[in-house]
Amino acid sequence: MIDAHAHVEMFKGDVSLIIMESKEELKAIVDSITEYRKFHVWKSWELLKPYFDFIFPTLGFAPNEARRGNWEKVKKVEDFIWQHKDEIVAVGEIGLDYYYAQTEKERENQRAIFDYFLGVAEELKLPVVIHARDAERIAFEMVQRRGLKAYFHSYSGNIDVAKEIVENGHFIGINTGIVFIPEIENVTRALEIESILVETDAPYMSPFKGEKNKPQYIKVAIERISEIKEISFDEVEQITERNTLGFFRLNLG
Repeated sequence: MIDAHAHVEMFKGDVSLIIMESKEELKAIVDSITEYRKFHVWKSWELLKPYFDFIFPTLGFAPNEARRGNWEKVKKVEDFIWQHKDEIVAVGEIGLDYYYAQTEKERENQRAIFDYFLGVAEELKLPVVIHARDAERIAFEMVQRRGLKAYFHSYSGNIDVAKEIVENGHFIGINTGIVFIPEIENVTRALEIESILVETDAPYMSPFKGEKNKPQYIKVAIERISEIKEISFDEVEQITERNTLGFFRLNLG
């Protein structure tokens, strides 16, 4: 199993334990190292760097940070991405979150910064990891204009938009919230498994109430997808793993 999207750095002092537990069940984790509040990309990078034989990093700028319009921070993150361009497997997560950005100014900030990092990914010829909430179509159209390949992680939006996304060669992320969020289950039913990546978004979206999510809980999402699609756990695991390897161009050695 491969967790296609997690934030292991958010476990702070427990990172080594989480990695050790994850290695018992997973082949790899794609970690979205993202500028957000107190989680600065340069600090998260140093924390996870010892595990880059198991963790495959991306670098991005969270939309909830982007709504503040801090371009000085944007430039710092951009510089950091360029410094590590040969070590990352994608730019992200980046995107739009209109659930939290409720004023037009905040949304303008998000769109401008999102497009800026799409431009960085275009220059680097890297795929992008997209966070889109209540703005899925806008994010999709912005990606299309840049001609990039995208992974819309933790998708719970409109089914018709999801179908358009995958018809244009992008992937949809189904996370462990599938066991308690009906919208995620509905999207899963509507899509072919060949267009799906499976993720935890750990430490968020835990399938177990009162507990932080962990990368090894990816099996919960795979089990539920298996039930919905009426195919074996092993087949879901194999297909979604192949999708993840292909999208991020991972070399597990």
